[in-house]
Amino acid sequence: MDNRNCLFCKASLRTTFVDLGMHPLCESYVGGEKLDKMEPFYPLHVFVCDQCMLVQLHEYVSPADIFTEYAYFSSYADSWVQHAKLYTDMVISRLRLTPRSFVVELASNDGYLLQHFVAKGIPVLGIEPAANVAEVAKIKKIPTWVKFFGQGTAGELVAERGKADLVLGNNVLAQVPDINDFVAGIKILLASHGTVTIEFPHLMRLMEENQFDTIYHEHFFYFSLMSVERVFAAHGLTLFDVEELPTHGGSLRIYGCHEGDKAQPMTERYRELMRREKAAGFDRLETYALFAEQVKETKRKLLEFLIEAKRKGKTVVGYGAPGKGNTLLNYCGIRSDFVDFTVDRNIYKQGKYLPGTHIPIFAPEKIRETRPDYVLILPWNFKDEIMDQVSYIRDWGGQFVVPIPEVQVCL
Repeated sequence: MDNRNCLFCKASLRTTFVDLGMHPLCESYVGGEKLDKMEPFYPLHVFVCDQCMLVQLHEYVSPADIFTEYAYFSSYADSWVQHAKLYTDMVISRLRLTPRSFVVELASNDGYLLQHFVAKGIPVLGIEPAANVAEVAKIKKIPTWVKFFGQGTAGELVAERGKADLVLGNNVLAQVPDINDFVAGIKILLASHGTVTIEFPHLMRLMEENQFDTIYHEHFFYFSLMSVERVFAAHGLTLFDVEELPTHGGSLRIYGCHEGDKAQPMTERYRELMRREKAAGFDRLETYALFAEQVKETKRKLLEFLIEAKRKGKTVVGYGAPGKGNTLLNYCGIRSDFVDFTVDRNIYKQGKYLPGTHIPIFAPEKIRETRPDYVLILPWNFKDEIMDQVSYIRDWGGQFVVPIPEVQVCL
């Protein structure tokens, strides 16, 4: 790792944030015919830049290899679709968007969000690199370009459709290794008095709540407000507001505009969060060194629970097949000797096996058929929704297990 440079400021990367060892790509679900084939593993070694304090994973795998065909469809998470609807209603009102406005979503997935703008008669365009996911959006009549976003795509879009009054991106900023090209593209695409909103998991919450399973190869960056402000400022964009959200274990929604746009004064809540990050030490390198030991302890506690449960003859199954679950299971060495199977509503994943661990994936009805003692909730950020959907396990005394921030058994 001697020659690794920061993906943003190009300084040499010397300081480890956390090293989770070798992992397969978290969305590379394995078909039965490939179970006896070689499976590539790559390092999950995360660094923090000594100069700009940006926490990052080296680009071991190109985005084209990860996102050209993708197994994550946002519409399968009901609460996420509702989150998108609430955002749409809020931002239409706040920015006074009308049928004369133009909205562009970066990494628009299956149209889970833009469908709400379309329903209000507001012109939209989605940019989505995964052709299989974009096809679902097109079936919903949501205009979608199958492209990666950057300065080139932004230039094409402006030439063909004009500039955007609102540019938005949910959980995409962390997934672009060439972050300078991506943010420079936003600068090109954004109308002179336009607004950009971006959502991403907040590094402060990741560290406070041991959310190490949100680290995987498609997430190249882990942002604090401090670090993301530097990135946007480097490309002539000013952040002026921020919301703290409960999604994905704790996220930020940042609001930005062109540098010098005096119509958007900085809010007090933006200044207040920046003060909190400074007080927590996010401008000091030693703050980041504390995380690795927390991660190891979380692993020990989960393994202790599973070993004890299996010694007592208990059955354990999983719910969900998310990327974060694959990081958790592979890092902890949890395979079908601990977890018999997992289930997922996504038919794309059913009948396949989790990468690395080769735990089989079934439809959710499998839980009712097998009546397990414990259901390990892998997408713990949707735990309330899942516990409601599978509440029937209580009929036979089944219990839920939430692994993050530490093992918790829920009735």
